Amino acid sequence: MRHMKSGRKLSRRKAHREAMLANLAASIIKHEKVRTTEAKAKEIRPFVERLVSFARRGDLHARRIVLSRLKGDKDAVQKLFDEIGPRYTSRPGGYTRILKLGFRAGDNSAMSLIEFVKDEDTKPAKKSRPKKKAAPKAAPAVEKVEAVETEAPAEVVEEATEAVETADEETVEVEEAPAEAAAEEAPAEEPVAEAAPAEEEKKEDAAGEDK
Repeated sequence: MRHMKSGRKLSRRKAHREAMLANLAASIIKHEKVRTTEAKAKEIRPFVERLVSFARRGDLHARRIVLSRLKGDKDAVQKLFDEIGPRYTSRPGGYTRILKLGFRAGDNSAMSLIEFVKDEDTKPAKKSRPKKKAAPKAAPAVEKVEAVETEAPAEVVEEATEAVETADEETVEVEEAPAEAAAEEAPAEEPVAEAAPAEEEKKEDAAGEDK
């Protein structure tokens, strides 16, 4: 029973397994992506990410540790410290990713692609947008109420104007009626005015006879 034993044996002994992981890590560093089985990809991922963490340090001690783990591959160590390490200075882990490719023809083994994560693959954190207030939603109802209120005075104004017009017409008719009555009464007074001189003439004639 394999209690307290982590990792995959990959059907190899310890020396063979360490050499295979070192060669696979060097290939990933040089080509920045490798197509392999899913089990090997999952086993090599933490191995490579530790090497990148050493490359981020960039000191001599870290360089010697990486050189010993890659079994003396100086080209891979130089590219790791000169190109790959400075690329992830602001990224605290998660330098690689595994993409599943399906199954291999023949033995039907699950295949995967392990590669370094690019800068454009890192998505920036989403900014929290302020929530909209509920007050603007009630604005249309207020506008409708205002519209109704503005329409009502217009009707009242129309009724008031009609009432004023009818009152003006009545006053005009009342003014015309007294004028017609005065015109009819004026000719009746003229005969009285004519009769007054006749009576004065009679009085004068009677006064002359008395003399």
